[in-house]
Amino acid sequence: MDNSGKEAEAMALLAEAERKVKNSQSFFSGLFGGSSKIEEACEIYTRAANMFKMAKNWSAAGNAFCQAAQLHLQLQSKHDAATCFVDAGNAFKKADPQEAINCLMRAIEIYTDMGRFTIAAKHHISIAEIYETELVDIEKAIAHYEQSADYYKGEESNSSANKCLLKVAGYAAQLEQYQKAIDIYEQVGTNAMDSPLLKYSAKDYFFKAALCHFCIDMLNAKLAVQKYEELFPAFSGSRECMLMKKLLDAHEEQNIDSYTEAVKEYDTISRLDQWLTTMLLRIKKTIQGDEEDLR
Repeated sequence: MDNSGKEAEAMALLAEAERKVKNSQSFFSGLFGGSSKIEEACEIYTRAANMFKMAKNWSAAGNAFCQAAQLHLQLQSKHDAATCFVDAGNAFKKADPQEAINCLMRAIEIYTDMGRFTIAAKHHISIAEIYETELVDIEKAIAHYEQSADYYKGEESNSSANKCLLKVAGYAAQLEQYQKAIDIYEQVGTNAMDSPLLKYSAKDYFFKAALCHFCIDMLNAKLAVQKYEELFPAFSGSRECMLMKKLLDAHEEQNIDSYTEAVKEYDTISRLDQWLTTMLLRIKKTIQGDEEDLR
């Protein structure tokens, strides 16, 4: 069956579902099991939504899932309603990102009301990702990652909470909210330090915190590096710590060549990602006479 055939079938199913809803509202249906007609309508709306999905008509699929969700709410089937709102959100993601967010928020309201905070947290991440990639509103993405981290923490899912917090820290630093980023990197780094599995990543978090300090002020960064070395002796011997010390020396001497050289040397072994490049460029611009690019 081609797409137009699937779409025609989906439209017929919608009409059938609407008839069921109308019939359920009649006087006799009210006396004799109107709710079973609503249940049937829910099922038909969902079938129509899946047909629209097969025809790649994402908006129509989203709308049909929303209709099913509203009817589930009428029947007090909260869990089914939330599932349909999530399905609607996933369909709208491909056509209308803002509507996708609205549907996911409806699902989140239901899940939090039911005490299902881990699922709510997962959907806050989905919303954050839409703000990151589709709507490019980083402040709103941060807010949803923070909310997700809060819910995960409340459920003792600390590693999931930390993943969200690290996203917040990365964006906060890009928005020059350095203190917020520092607090998160230090907190996650200190937690990682005590875990045999995560110990290795602690140095990366302390390195990122030190770079954020450096963006505020060189003396801050110097003191931070000393503090991290005392707190986590393994940081001392790391390439990240050595790079920080070379950058601090270069900054103190206002020597742009040795700053660039130190970065290039580090980059040959550990490739710089976009975030590190941005931070290192910001620091480089505070060295007098900087005219050239980082690399």
